[in-house]
Amino acid sequence: MGKVAASYTWAEDRDMPEPMRPPLTRDEIIRRLADTPPIEDLLTADDLEKQRAAASAGDLTPAAVLLLVVNRPGEPTVVFTQRTAHLADHAGQISFPGGRVEAADEGPAHTALREAREEVGIDPALVEILGELPDYHTSTGYRVRPVVGWAEPPLEYALDPYEVADVFEVPLAFLLETANHRYESAFYKGRMRHYWAMPWQGRFIWGATAGMLVTFQRIVGR
Repeated sequence: MGKVAASYTWAEDRDMPEPMRPPLTRDEIIRRLADTPPIEDLLTADDLEKQRAAASAGDLTPAAVLLLVVNRPGEPTVVFTQRTAHLADHAGQISFPGGRVEAADEGPAHTALREAREEVGIDPALVEILGELPDYHTSTGYRVRPVVGWAEPPLEYALDPYEVADVFEVPLAFLLETANHRYESAFYKGRMRHYWAMPWQGRFIWGATAGMLVTFQRIVGR
């Protein structure tokens, strides 16, 4: 397992557009997460129907992920991983650090921080928990609790090569801009499926990860 220093800064990425809004501060994110409206007020009717259908399909495996905001100079970013191609679940896909709840975990934040340390080497002591998003039910049988964290640089990563092929950061402003949220469809396993997607510089953020980001935007972008 080798260490990889996080090197992203806004100024170094000359291809990205300037931020379209003032960066959200730590205190604003905390305040808006604490005032999260009911899930019925956050989701579209289609999203709400899919969440209810996934929840009613059977017993869901509890899991948690870390939506980590890094306070980079000039513009906060969000941490993502790309899963290795051989994994049984979501192989090759882009996701947040996270995984299944274990019996010894003391809650969703504990699960998210433990998994982030195991997958990409993030020291839990460097992460401040700001709040949580509503549970997200996946079609693959998971009940995922997104935990929102905040970290100040410098931040170093140490990837688990079995689970993680890459780790990267995306500007928070890009993720909160609704013009970058695409609602797409594809024919899969005999029926048409609809999903959120947020392509960014050759990366295809989609599915559950993009769905959680849409919910995050509807809460903190209000």
